[in-house]
Amino acid sequence: MHPVRTSAGFPLPSPAARIVVIPARYQSSRLPGKPLEPIAGRPMIQHVYERAAQAKLVDAVVVATDDDRIRQAVEQFGGRVWVTRPDHETGSDRAAEVAAALDCDLVVNVQGDEPLIEPAAIDQAIEPLLNEPALQITTLCRRIDDPSVLASRDVVKVVRDLRGNALYFSRAPIPFARREGAGPLGWKHIGLYAYRRDFLLRFAQLPAGPLERLESLEQLRVLEHGMDIRVVETTYDSVGVDTPADLDRVRRLVAARPLAEY
Repeated sequence: MHPVRTSAGFPLPSPAARIVVIPARYQSSRLPGKPLEPIAGRPMIQHVYERAAQAKLVDAVVVATDDDRIRQAVEQFGGRVWVTRPDHETGSDRAAEVAAALDCDLVVNVQGDEPLIEPAAIDQAIEPLLNEPALQITTLCRRIDDPSVLASRDVVKVVRDLRGNALYFSRAPIPFARREGAGPLGWKHIGLYAYRRDFLLRFAQLPAGPLERLESLEQLRVLEHGMDIRVVETTYDSVGVDTPADLDRVRRLVAARPLAEY
């Protein structure tokens, strides 16, 4: 393939083996326009972009959006942006449209409402794909020690098999402990995904199953079709922005961080 130019006219490295795609949409039921909400003088999408670009194993970062306001914001801070079709139902579908046109090996889907994403967490998701050729998709989890986090419907939990592959994801408090032990109460799912490009394209063509539709969790599509997701344990947490309260919390956290981290 020849080098591909984004809609903003920025050439991607050729070949760019590992690309972060940040799906970003303007519409949100609880916080419309959240990718453009200012945090410490910069739009949220810029924070996500710049932190993803700090990952050591990433060659390029691209924002994928169908909204002209987001496109303009990304162009204004000098980022790469790809204008996608408006009919995508999930972020993975939007990322797959971008990946289909790129000459790359791995695609990392980083959500556009994660302005505090840790660059090292992105690297942790990529590393198993570099070391295990049979792996197709990875994601992250963090131990839960707080019962209120386990019970929260706003937190997606995951249970894993002995190889570290996902058994199930749910907003319900899984697993249920009949006897309290010394280990964690459960595992919080950190919602970034690293895919092999061909797997992502195949995944985007699969029909949603009943569990995905019931839970509204697209990663269940992989499990329902009999494929594995490696879930890597991390100590990093994520702070997604879904509500005005989340946005206020992130603004406070950013204001409290040393300037060197940004």
